[in-house]
Amino acid sequence: MKLLSKEKIILNGKANDKYEAIRMAGKLLVDAGHVTEEYVDKMVEREEIVSTYMGGGLAIPHGTKEAKSLISSTGLSVVRFPEGVDFGGDEPAFIVIGIAAAGGDHMEVLTNVAMVFTEESNLERIMNARTEEEIAEILEGGMEA
Repeated sequence: MKLLSKEKIILNGKANDKYEAIRMAGKLLVDAGHVTEEYVDKMVEREEIVSTYMGGGLAIPHGTKEAKSLISSTGLSVVRFPEGVDFGGDEPAFIVIGIAAAGGDHMEVLTNVAMVFTEESNLERIMNARTEEEIAEILEGGMEA
């Protein structure tokens, strides 16, 4: 299942705060037809309840349980923030991955994304990637395992 394409990746994101960063990741999901605009609001709502910062420079914002009906298909978006964005963790988030998972895909997609980043070299590879395609390859490659 191809979850990521270059149209859903921003290499040099700039955001004033985590909510702006989440909205950027969410807009990519909206533009790709995975979710409605309301889903992005639910991503922000989830962040207000519990941080989606995973540590190690990675945040994985996604909607609340109530947002399931706002998802039309499973997909990912990636926004790389070279200067980082404060998500309230020990360090800033440099990679923000928006997730929309249809049906029962949610835990599987979330787990797969998190597993890619258990390999520390992958974060570095994504930070050093020169093209959207390179980032897509790293993530898709790690998720096939």
